[in-house]
Amino acid sequence: MPHYLSWLSGLSIYCQRRVLAIFIFGFSSGLPLMLVFGVLSFWLREAGVSRADIGYFSWVALAYAIKWLWSPLADHLQIPYLHRKLGRRRSWLLLSQLAIVAAVLCMAATDPQQNLALMAAFAVLLAFASATQDINVDAFRIESAPEQLQAALAAAYLTGYRLAMILASAGTLWLAALFSANDSYDLAGWQLAYLAMALCMLPGIVTTLASKEPVSQLQQHTSAGGTAWQRCLGWLQQAVVAPFIDFFSRYKWHALVILALIACYRLTDIVMGVMANAFYVDMGFSKEEVASISKIYGVLMTLLGAALGGVLINRFGTAKILFLGALLSAATNLLFAALSQIGYDLAWLTLIISADNLSAGIATSAFIAYLSSLVNLAFTATQYAMFSSLMLLLPKFVGGFSGSWVEQLGYSPFFIMTALMGIPALLLIVLVEKQRLRKQNAAG
Repeated sequence: MPHYLSWLSGLSIYCQRRVLAIFIFGFSSGLPLMLVFGVLSFWLREAGVSRADIGYFSWVALAYAIKWLWSPLADHLQIPYLHRKLGRRRSWLLLSQLAIVAAVLCMAATDPQQNLALMAAFAVLLAFASATQDINVDAFRIESAPEQLQAALAAAYLTGYRLAMILASAGTLWLAALFSANDSYDLAGWQLAYLAMALCMLPGIVTTLASKEPVSQLQQHTSAGGTAWQRCLGWLQQAVVAPFIDFFSRYKWHALVILALIACYRLTDIVMGVMANAFYVDMGFSKEEVASISKIYGVLMTLLGAALGGVLINRFGTAKILFLGALLSAATNLLFAALSQIGYDLAWLTLIISADNLSAGIATSAFIAYLSSLVNLAFTATQYAMFSSLMLLLPKFVGGFSGSWVEQLGYSPFFIMTALMGIPALLLIVLVEKQRLRKQNAAG
């Protein structure tokens, strides 16, 4: 077979129905994240909300960091009526997707200048619904195909996820500008933009209804004997305690180092990201400028980063690309520091958005592959939710102080500080890989 035909044959995997479904589910997962975490800060800053308040406001996204608390429900609780019609994963997906649409519509009907607390409440609802969708999309992805297809599913998920983030950020900014009556702050423009984003959840809902329920390997507690209290304890043992015991029994004390790496890996980019849109506003960039650059260079670099990440992982292994992704994520923060000194410059803005999306694509593809490799299929939703929650807990908490740090230090020292936050992750990657190789040599 000619070399180019073997490449085309390999690419045909992305045309499979389940891979396309995961692509759309990735899109549905990425869309609400920016509406609660990224573009919302642009809206709030234009509305006159202080940078400190915007920083604290980002704590609503802690829902993503504590989703492991209710992830056992996705594995073990049946939703009345919907479970019988759709199955476990699809019933939870549909419920969470409908809740996302409702939350976005409520945010669209709220004025942050008049009632910031109500906006925060709806943002919290959106974050919890989105986190619940993430739990079930991750479980659906891992359960819907054998291990040899997981790399393709992860690449499809990441591509959909990153494209949705671009749409939710650049698209919302562009629509808000389009619907605004003037160049200054216009509430109606933002509200109509959020209404349009609610409609963008429809492909995910249709895919949930049209998809096939994956075959689950979940361990179910079937004993009906004993008192109600004993049955409750049995359920908690199976649904909550067993997944944690399984992880620590497989990795022993190395589990602590792995968890430390997961907790630190996204620290540098998430803490910086809280202030990114507020920074654009303060540097004098318009919604149209940020949106135009994001939808062109952001999309191209997102696709390139996701594809390059998958190729590099297959060629060099997950650990090396994990290290590369962490290094690039920290380095791009220094570009923000440089722009804060240069001031308004569209060429620099293009460079920053391009580099940020490229590094994020590489880092995220490697991290998804790494987290998926840690999961026991007997506890799919709970264990993956535990890992992805831990990934966000420390960064989201620290990110809440970012606005205060900017007001005290200024933008340039803040961005340099966030770049230095990437050093612990680099050291932990080296340590984890050394442990893995030592264990592999001992077993071989």
